[in-house]
Amino acid sequence: MYRGHDLSAFERELRQLLSDPHGDMFWMLPMTLIHFVGKDHLTAELKELMRTGWSSYTPYRGDTENHWLMYYASMYLMSQEFPAGDAHEWFNGRSSSENHREAEEYLNHWFRTVIASGLNEFDSPHYLPFYLAPLSLLYGFSTDQRMVHNARSLLDLLIADFAADTLNGVYVGAHSRIYPEPLLERWRNGSTSFSWLLFGNTDFQPDNINIVLDRIGYRPHGAAVYLALSGYSPDRILHAIATDRSAEFTHRERKRTRTRIRRHLPRRKDVYKTVFMHPWYALGSIDGDLVQPVQQHSWELHWVSTTEDRGHNILFCLHPYWSEDEMATFFPEEPELLADRVLNEKKPTYTSEDKWTGGSPYQRIAQHEDALIVLFDIPAGTTHPHIDAYFSRNLEHVTEDPSGWIVARGGNVFVGYYPLCPYEWIAEQGGDRRLRSSELRNGAVVQVASIDEVESLEAFLNLLRLRVPEFDVSEHIQVRYETLRGRDVQFAYGMDLIVDGDTIARADHPVYDGPFINADEEGRITLSGGGETRELSFDFGEARPEEG
Repeated sequence: MYRGHDLSAFERELRQLLSDPHGDMFWMLPMTLIHFVGKDHLTAELKELMRTGWSSYTPYRGDTENHWLMYYASMYLMSQEFPAGDAHEWFNGRSSSENHREAEEYLNHWFRTVIASGLNEFDSPHYLPFYLAPLSLLYGFSTDQRMVHNARSLLDLLIADFAADTLNGVYVGAHSRIYPEPLLERWRNGSTSFSWLLFGNTDFQPDNINIVLDRIGYRPHGAAVYLALSGYSPDRILHAIATDRSAEFTHRERKRTRTRIRRHLPRRKDVYKTVFMHPWYALGSIDGDLVQPVQQHSWELHWVSTTEDRGHNILFCLHPYWSEDEMATFFPEEPELLADRVLNEKKPTYTSEDKWTGGSPYQRIAQHEDALIVLFDIPAGTTHPHIDAYFSRNLEHVTEDPSGWIVARGGNVFVGYYPLCPYEWIAEQGGDRRLRSSELRNGAVVQVASIDEVESLEAFLNLLRLRVPEFDVSEHIQVRYETLRGRDVQFAYGMDLIVDGDTIARADHPVYDGPFINADEEGRITLSGGGETRELSFDFGEARPEEG
């Protein structure tokens, strides 16, 4: 349609979509895009059918951060297009001016929140497209230059945030939300198509596994079209952030939990996130706890694959927790109905003891550079009282040493995994293995090194034999370990990490801190890369909506 080719086929498809509108904000967003790019191509009849859809169909605003952004970006732009619209011309019984004002107030409020404390659906390989798409619409089609400027700046920020956590175009580290299959095969996520479009550092391979809900417009890979049609283009700084992996670095961020609507206070908590990036691998984590329902991924080692199988190149562990309390904390429906709702919304693994995604309120994590400690303190009677570690089919020479270390090679990386408690192996489909440990007070130490640092797996194991962790899981779980870089790290469950005698206070964790993105105490955010630096700017005028 954008090029004016084969319009008859497009019009037939559009008529079908308009005859049975569904998908809520996932309907609103593509209808908004079609309106703007189709102005010069659509017939007057189709334009009128599309306009009527905004009064005859009532979309749900949703219950997640990406839902609200898509909803309000669509309402902002469509009310801009029809400024004289009366209340009867809109599904919600409000005039165009009322809808526009509400949308603008929410968008400005949300922009400020993200600048100050990041997303709550942070670093999601699956849901990032549903942030970049509505921001692209605002940037490309708003007639308010202040909104255009702010949308551009926030696109820059979210793309920089994404780029800093990618390795060869693939999103790595901890994620607020991700689905099980593309967790293990990360390239299959919609974010990869954005890497291809923006930076050209990965192949274009859209994958239908991401179409998990029957909603018009629910196409994570296809959402890259919004960015492509908006006129947005990344500058050299953003390109360098995504592609410069010539040296290792640590990137730290502060995010926020999903809003807790009942049962737990405070309503939101800070989330502290770390990625140690190396040319051959990334070790990334959050500090644990339950920050998002159902799809949380708290830590991982991700190595660059050297096999034809581009996936199954991660190591992680989790407590497969689920509960009515978790559902009631984050969702508004009746608690006893929520588990069935989640299962029916294409998340069938949620209640499984064998699931590979999900957070736990009984997990705490600390990371320093290439070493990580993960601890669990699971109360008796908790659902699925065990921890599982994912050992990939692509790990080579897996060796269980009498010292307690399990070592292996993945790609050009050596990994050591030290379980604190007895375990068993469970065979998984495709050659993967599950390490299961059923002690309630539990944990593991992870150490990573590349072939550039250690000459062989045997040499790596010999170094680890000299560094067997000291630990106590009898009452208060705590670990002390000397990393391969000679750092003395101490970590106790619920406490801050201690490195060489100095406490690394989580409360001092910056919003952004690293070689590419930084935020100072006044909230100024700078981007650096390729020898250049620039400060992001936002303009909200003098009026400030109330915080809510």
